[in-house]
Amino acid sequence: MEYNSLGRLVVISNRVAIPKARGAAGAQGGLASALGAALKKRKGIWFGWSGQEVEEFTGDITTHESDGATIATIDLEPQDVEEYYNGYANSTLWPLFHYRIDLTRFERETGMGYERVNDRFADSVAPLIAPDDVVWVHDYHLIPLGERLRQAGLRNRIGFFLHIPWPPTNLITALPFHERLVKAMLEYDLIGFQCDEWLESFRYYCRKELGAKIDPGSGEITLGDRTVIARSYPIGIDYEHFMKLGESKEARHAERRLTGSTRGRKAMIGVDRLDYSKGLPERIDGISRFFDNYPERVEELVFIQIAPPSREEVRSYKDIRELLEQKCGQINGARSEVDLVPIRYVNKGHSAAELFGFYRASKIALVTPLRDGMNLVAKEYVAAQDPEDPGVLILSRFAGAAFQLTDAVLVNPYSADDISHAIRIALDMPLEERKKRWKKLHRGVKGETVQRWMNRFLKDLNAIPA
Repeated sequence: MEYNSLGRLVVISNRVAIPKARGAAGAQGGLASALGAALKKRKGIWFGWSGQEVEEFTGDITTHESDGATIATIDLEPQDVEEYYNGYANSTLWPLFHYRIDLTRFERETGMGYERVNDRFADSVAPLIAPDDVVWVHDYHLIPLGERLRQAGLRNRIGFFLHIPWPPTNLITALPFHERLVKAMLEYDLIGFQCDEWLESFRYYCRKELGAKIDPGSGEITLGDRTVIARSYPIGIDYEHFMKLGESKEARHAERRLTGSTRGRKAMIGVDRLDYSKGLPERIDGISRFFDNYPERVEELVFIQIAPPSREEVRSYKDIRELLEQKCGQINGARSEVDLVPIRYVNKGHSAAELFGFYRASKIALVTPLRDGMNLVAKEYVAAQDPEDPGVLILSRFAGAAFQLTDAVLVNPYSADDISHAIRIALDMPLEERKKRWKKLHRGVKGETVQRWMNRFLKDLNAIPA
């Protein structure tokens, strides 16, 4: 199923993921691949921040061709980066949208910086957009961009996809000027969410706080003379590409490397960005509870946590790293022997091929975010399993993926007892039950790919009258 469009596709995101760049652990590699293919087909443009800083913003655009698509970027001032990116996007919207109001900073200056950078994005990209182009804006950094493009005179079809959760109304209303932000969001033609829970939260806000009319059947939200469609579009992995990686020497070497290092113990793995939304300290508490409850099983299990650092300029991210290192050290100090360490904490990233091998060698995956828009590590783990001897996925109920991967062992990530109990279930699960669960999980992962996600969204966007 592919969408049809007469015009080009223009993708706008905070950063540009170069299509050939395959990231580790998560959506970036697959997302870049899928969007890159669509951009190539439509001779499209991918626009975003270069990641570079300049002393004074000029709006100058740097472009280059990448496999038939045009990559266009702008540089930002240090003040822009601090207020828009480190500030409002990642210290206000990110924690609030992940239900962490205790970590949310409400500062007027960062809000103004967020507005300013969205203005700069609009001013820079608008001249590149032809009248029949289809525009697709991505994620929480650029919520007001659609409104800014409308103000610049664009009447194109413009879609928006939110990759993270949409919080409950009693949380979003804590945000100063929340009505203005959501009204700006309603200037898009199509708004996509990862799952029905985030969609329903958004609809409820629009009905309760704005008095909008909601049509659940069509997905239409009407406010005044403006109607927008909001629907859920669960994202998936680039299944075929990921499976090809599993055939590589790099993947096979990684599998052998991990299997050989466990010395007969079962490997349990976690792969996450180092972020407080991922529930890493709570996960370690659950493992600690398991070892407390079943001390005789320490010699049976080794946990590998891969957690590349991220957003190290933000204080709360430094705090989570220090806390995680402390908790891992305490367990290893109490449970290690001269030839045995219960937890291996790896604070660096790995290639997608290496991760395939690590997943394949692991009999359990712990994917326990406190809140997550989707979580593709869970889907990658399922895809990488040996059909004849599959591992067990332990998955947070509060990840968007839990609405699809219902045959995982679902847990409350805040409960150490629940995590401990799930680990025992996974360790003792008979082969036939593991195979039965995996087959159902795999069917969904193989069918709900990132390509299908993209085509469904763009087909619906293209169907909206211009």
